[in-house]
Amino acid sequence: MRLDGFSLRRWTGIMVKEFIQLRRDRLTFGMIVGIPVLQLLLFGFAINSDPKSLPTAVLSQDNSQIARTLVGALQVSEYFRVVRQAESEAEIDALFAAGEIQFALTIPPGFERGLMRGERPALLLEADATDPSATANALGALNGIAATALAHDLKGVLADIAPKNLPVDLRVQRRYNPEGITAYNIVPGLLGVILTMTMILMTGLAMTRERERGTFENLLATPALPIEVMTGKIVPYILIGLIQVSLILLAARFIFAVPMQGSLLLLYGVVLVFIAANLTLGITFSSIARNQLQAMQMTFFFFLPSILLSGFMFPFRGMPEWAQVIGNVLPLTHFLQLVRGILLKGDTLTALWPQLWPILAFMGAVLGLGLRFYKRTLD
Repeated sequence: MRLDGFSLRRWTGIMVKEFIQLRRDRLTFGMIVGIPVLQLLLFGFAINSDPKSLPTAVLSQDNSQIARTLVGALQVSEYFRVVRQAESEAEIDALFAAGEIQFALTIPPGFERGLMRGERPALLLEADATDPSATANALGALNGIAATALAHDLKGVLADIAPKNLPVDLRVQRRYNPEGITAYNIVPGLLGVILTMTMILMTGLAMTRERERGTFENLLATPALPIEVMTGKIVPYILIGLIQVSLILLAARFIFAVPMQGSLLLLYGVVLVFIAANLTLGITFSSIARNQLQAMQMTFFFFLPSILLSGFMFPFRGMPEWAQVIGNVLPLTHFLQLVRGILLKGDTLTALWPQLWPILAFMGAVLGLGLRFYKRTLD
């Protein structure tokens, strides 16, 4: 059949050939099918911009019925989940530094007595505001929770002491980011996102580029061990990554005025570990992929959940448990907490270690996998 020079037979042949090529290139076909499915699942089930059940500590210095009612109201509310009864303000500080709690409620001594006298006693709610979007809705709901809880106890003869407004002075303190400036959260986060994207992509293309140019055979002919080849390829990119970090930190300090409370030396140490983990993953992708296109596709396939499940774009604690399990495997999730902890909280190595060792474990596992594929390439 011919229509103005158009040959249906040739067109069918080209179409069949394309299907055959797609079948042979299983990785590309998998990406075409897998990425939309992954996006659908992540956006549909894992992304939640209104986090609830946020971990909360309570420091109750008044063992009264009304104080217990307030704590009970927090426990049954959607936004707060009481995970610790703290004994002191120092314990509250340690929990915030370790990132174990999002809120802390302090009930002062004599709270119930002051309430009975109509003195509007103060309640202090502290919030970890390094991620302002994670706390905004919970803080907005707090007044309603407190009013409902107190209305339960202020009945009968006590009804007269309940004014129209909230009978307590509810004071909210946003720690580490009192003004709720979004740049304090985004700019340190961008440090991790940029490093993830560039480090994995650059090294992912490194070995496949040599294979495509025909120089990989020369590399195989050398007596270099797999570990020597992999680490030798990583070092130049580490230096490039450190230059990127320095430029971003300069911009963060002098353009966006992001505070730097912690040690810069410690920050660079953490960055080195994160860069090494990403480069190791890039080299592993490079060992698995047959060409640069496949290496690039694998990079984007890893980059997508890293962006969506790490807490960079959406509150990490707002995700379902299965998504948090996946997110905890990703180095970016831990790095975001590390860099925000150093810059905004002034965390020390002791406080950072719970987030640092998962990155080291990830790097070790990926390095072993990369060596295995590299040896298979040699065979």
